[in-house]
Amino acid sequence: MAKLELDLPDRISSEIERLVRQEEFLNEEQATEELLSMGLSVYDIDDDEPTTTTDDDLFTQAVSDQQDPAARDAPGEDEYGF
Repeated sequence: MAKLELDLPDRISSEIERLVRQEEFLNEEQATEELLSMGLSVYDIDDDEPTTTTDDDLFTQAVSDQQDPAARDAPGEDEYGF
């Protein structure tokens, strides 16, 4: 297992200590390991191909998902309806 030395802000260190005191974790080492693992799993890391999503990609996808309201009408129904 690799060793890693971290300098954490007091706020984060206090939160980890609080979780250990509340018996959410056995000790600070276990808490740090599990919290880091949960954080990394959010990023869906793939060794073969890094996946990064830019804001432009998200915008393009949102625009592509939208449908023109006029295109939803059935052909031949050009009359107004109430």
